Formats: sequence, structure tokens, C-alpha cells
Amino acid sequence: MTPLESIVEDLKTLGPERLELAASFIQKLKPSIEPERRAALARTFGCLSAEEADELERVIAEGCEQVDEQGW
Repeated sequence: MTPLESIVEDLKTLGPERLELAASFIQKLKPSIEPERRAALARTFGCLSAEEADELERVIAEGCEQVDEQGW
């Protein structure tokens, strides 16, 4: 039995929750993910001016970093 066949047989014995966990782990092992992430970062890096970045930080600090205890 090949390693792949052995893994498939092991996966067949897992319950749904464990199978989801295994799938998530396998996705993280895929080598294609890292280059895709780096390419996405390279495409967006430097797209904001210094003023836009400052404004974004201010808006986040004012509106997103607050806890509304009456909210859900």
C-alpha cells in the first residue's frame, strides 16, 4: 500500500469534525498557498498614500476598537 492509499484509508475512518480538521491541515501544507499570498501582498503593498494610511488608522481606532456591551 502506498503512503497516499494509507492516508486515504485513515481518512475514511474519521468522523466529520476530524475530517474537517484534516482537510484544513492538508490545505495548509499545499506549497501553492505561500506564493499566492506573497503575490497578493505585492499587488497591494504601497497602494495607500501616507495620508490615506493615517486616515485609515484613525477610522479603525475610532470605530472598530470599541466594545458595545449592549450590542450582540
